Amino acid sequence: MTDFIIHFLFSGSITTADGSALVKLGNTTVICGIKAEFAEPPAESNNKGYIVPNVDLPPLCSSRFRPGPPGEEAQAASQFIADVIENSEIIMKEDLCIAHGKLAWVLYCDFICLDYDGNILDACTFALLAALKNVQLPKVTINEETGLAEVDLKQTNPLNIRKHPVATSFAVFDDTILIVDPTAEEEELATGTVTIVMDEEGRLCSVHKPGGSGLTAAKLQDCITRAITRHKEVKKLIDKVIKSIKPK
Repeated sequence: MTDFIIHFLFSGSITTADGSALVKLGNTTVICGIKAEFAEPPAESNNKGYIVPNVDLPPLCSSRFRPGPPGEEAQAASQFIADVIENSEIIMKEDLCIAHGKLAWVLYCDFICLDYDGNILDACTFALLAALKNVQLPKVTINEETGLAEVDLKQTNPLNIRKHPVATSFAVFDDTILIVDPTAEEEELATGTVTIVMDEEGRLCSVHKPGGSGLTAAKLQDCITRAITRHKEVKKLIDKVIKSIKPK
C-alpha cells in the first residue's frame, strides 16, 4: 500500500474553475476542476440539476495512453465516478435546482490525470470530494418581471455535501493475496481488481469488479472491512486540510 498525500488548489488557483483539487496518491496525480453553469432542468425531473463527470487520461500521464477520443479505461473511470455520485448521494440533485422547471445548476466535473501509476479510481474519488467541498456558488434569483436570472457574485454559498464517499481499490492475486492501493505494475500482474466505495456511516455505496478472478464472500468482507478503515483515514485527512483553509 502506498502512502497518500492530498493537496488542494483553492478557489482562484484555477481561474476558470468554481472549485478544484489536486490529489497525489502514491505516484498517481489527478486534478479535478468543477465548472458551474446554468441549464433548464430535465423534463422528467423539473426540480433537479445535473452533475457531469469526465475523466481524461492523456498521453502526458503515461505512455500506455494514446492521443484521440477517450479510451476504454477513461470511459470506465467516468462511468465509475457517475455511479459513485448517484449511489452515494454525495449531493442531492434537488439542491442544484434554482427555480422549478426553469433553471438549475450543472456541475461539470473534469478530471485530468497528470501522472499515472495505477489506482486511478481512488484518486478521482478523492479529488471529486475535495473539489466539491471547495465549490462556492453565487446567489441566483429569477426576476419576476423579465424572467431572467440575476446573479449576485458577492453572496456565495458552499455546496451541501451530504455524504463523503471514499474508494478503496485492491489488486487480487488468485483470491489469496489482496494488495491495497495497487501501482500500475501491480494492477498488470494481478489476476483481478476490485474497488469498494464506503461512506462515513459504513454504508456500502458501490462495488466495482471489472472481470478477472473471482472473490470469495470472506475475501470480499475483508475488503469492505479495510475500506471502512481507509475511509476514516481519508476523511480525517480531508477534514484537516479543509479546516486549515482560510478564505481569501
